[in-house]
Parts: sequence; structure tokens; C-alpha cells
Amino acid sequence: MSHWSDLIRDVPDFPKPDIVFKDITPVLADAGGFAEAMAELAEPWRGTALDAVIGVESRGFILGAALARELDIGFVPVRKPGKLPARTLTLDYALEYGSDRLEIHADALPAGARVLVIDDVLATGGTLRAAVALARRQGAEVVGAAVLVELAFLGARERWNDPTPLWSALAF
Repeated sequence: MSHWSDLIRDVPDFPKPDIVFKDITPVLADAGGFAEAMAELAEPWRGTALDAVIGVESRGFILGAALARELDIGFVPVRKPGKLPARTLTLDYALEYGSDRLEIHADALPAGARVLVIDDVLATGGTLRAAVALARRQGAEVVGAAVLVELAFLGARERWNDPTPLWSALAF
């Protein structure tokens, strides 16, 4: 039996020339591979007191919801602007080329909730850092941050500069 990581495919020149995109959709499409990936992603957090997983739009939703189910805790989405129907907290953050914005429902978590922030891929780290900051702005205690795949050659871990433990299931 192959490891779930064998299902990840490289897509050259996406989303722009000279970028090799790590596509996790074949992992999601394979029931055994997806279950194996979720078990591995959950392992470091089993036995940790957690109230919710916060998943970052959009593939972080898929992983975050599955991980929350695996850990038997709640799931809270962090979305792009204008997607959440109730009052939100918003955070603008810098990307390598430009900026972006994330939102969370203002009442999604009680103050002091212990959360794990999850996304699919750690590239430069801007989105994950912003989601952690947004969770803290809401009053949550961020116990950890995790990704399925880390693009280590981009150096995000070296720039993490945050006391929150950062864990990846697989690094390229």
C-alpha cells in the first residue's frame, strides 16, 4: 500500500509560469489516502485539550472539518471577505506580492477557547500567520498551527516568529 503522500501530484506552471503547484486533490479523492492523511495530521494533537479546529479557506476547510471530526471537536471557518453572513472580525495581511484579507464570525468562539489552526499548504506563511492572529483577536488561545504540506524550500518556518507550535505532516 502506498503512503498518502504518493498521491500528491505536481502541476507545472500553475497558477503562473515557473511555479510547480502541489495538488492535494488526489489525496482527497482517495478514501484510504484521505483517511491516512487525516490520521497523520491528527496524531500530534490527540490528547491535547482543544475546543475547535479553525480552517482557512478553501482547502483548509476540507482538512479542518475532517480533522475536527477526527478529534471530536468543533470546526470554525476563516473566510475571504464577504462570505460570512453575521458580524465578522477582519484582518488584512501582506502576501509576497500584494495583500489579502481574512474574516471570522465575531461570535464563533468563546474567549479562551483552545484552538488548532489548519491550512493545506505552508508556502510563505502569510495566510497561516494571519489566521492565527485573527483567532487571537477573537480571544482564542491558539494551541498549534498545522498544515498537510510544507514547502520548506520557501523558508516560511524560519520566518514563523511565533510561539505557536507549527507542525506539518509532510515537507518538500
